[in-house]
Amino acid sequence: MIDPVILRTDPEAVKRSQRARGNDEGVVDEALAADSSRRAALGEFETLRAEQNEFGKQVKAASKEDKPALIARAQELAASVKAADARAKEAEAAFAAISMRIENIVIDGVPAGGEENFVTLREVGDKPEFDFPARDHLELGELLGAIDMERGAKVSGARFYFLRGVGARLELALMNLALDRALTHGFTPLITPTLVKPEIMRGTGFLGEHSAEVYHLPEDDLFLTGTSEVALAGYHSDEIVDLAAGPLRYAGWSTCYRREAGSHGKDTRGILRVHQFNKLEMFVYTDPAEAEAEHERLVAWQEDMLQSLGLHYRVIDVAAGDLGSSAARKFDIEAWVPTQDAYRELTSTSNCTTYQSRRLATRFRTESGKTAPVATLNGTLATTRWLVAILETHQNADGSVTVPEALRPFLGGLEVLTPISGA
Repeated sequence: MIDPVILRTDPEAVKRSQRARGNDEGVVDEALAADSSRRAALGEFETLRAEQNEFGKQVKAASKEDKPALIARAQELAASVKAADARAKEAEAAFAAISMRIENIVIDGVPAGGEENFVTLREVGDKPEFDFPARDHLELGELLGAIDMERGAKVSGARFYFLRGVGARLELALMNLALDRALTHGFTPLITPTLVKPEIMRGTGFLGEHSAEVYHLPEDDLFLTGTSEVALAGYHSDEIVDLAAGPLRYAGWSTCYRREAGSHGKDTRGILRVHQFNKLEMFVYTDPAEAEAEHERLVAWQEDMLQSLGLHYRVIDVAAGDLGSSAARKFDIEAWVPTQDAYRELTSTSNCTTYQSRRLATRFRTESGKTAPVATLNGTLATTRWLVAILETHQNADGSVTVPEALRPFLGGLEVLTPISGA
């Protein structure tokens, strides 16, 4: 939910954001009208309640003879106050419903446009080159006995898989490397629930235009999360958090589920776009004044991970129309996948400013002692998809894969993954 003060004082900024996203700016005028009605209804209620309280004092001080008439008037006032309260609550609900349709206000400098309008900020490392025909990650995974798509489909359907042998070990090594890095940077690890209530899913902004991608269990009215960001954002909902010692940083380890609605025919080979995967997600609660600096820190920690794994990548500033409803700015890091001759997203990190915390009522105390919404940020530090780039980048002519040095301590010192006999 956007800041209603900004809506009232600078509606043009909200409209610019809507235009940059390619969204309807007419909703801003609707929200302004609803806000005006809400404030008028609240003012009427407060005026009548003050009159009721004052009149109550008169009733108490009245003589025995005058009280019956005054009590009758007091009852009329009580009925008026009750009706005004109902109107105020109705107006509040109407404003909330309309304002929920306005996506987060994009930060100045975010490129306008859709998915193809991103801006490349930098490219890091050298693209891998081979003097032999490169194999894709699935062929390598099958040679290594690491990926079994056929049995995944047999058990669960398309876009499911088994990681087995060194494949399972490699993913756990990657996740543990990320966890070690997160601990170094002061993150508290959490293994999060993967089923959440509707109000938590809605509060993080995942039940808007992308709701078709979310698995829902109607009988329980619970949602399977596509990222632990959802559970981590709900962790401090309806709370006042203490930021006196600095940001609260959490690293959420969870399995994630995505329906991948609308992606039929895209990236169906291998484990690039699947329905279930594991991920370590960074999540931060911080003073809004520190949010942009924290955003840069998250990106730096992600880049450190990719560099330690010897991956060539680029960092992009995602265009407004491709941000998602909660993000005010998002940086993606895309690794080079040799057999696709293309960059593919491995990490995203988003500055959600106070959009999620307003919905989830997460606040902190300012220096003046008043409470205010916190800023929330999130960013991937490792996920199953990284195996695609790792396997393809570090492959050898015989189908073996050299293990990046950073992962070796988590694989018992294993330096090379070798094809299994009969594969």
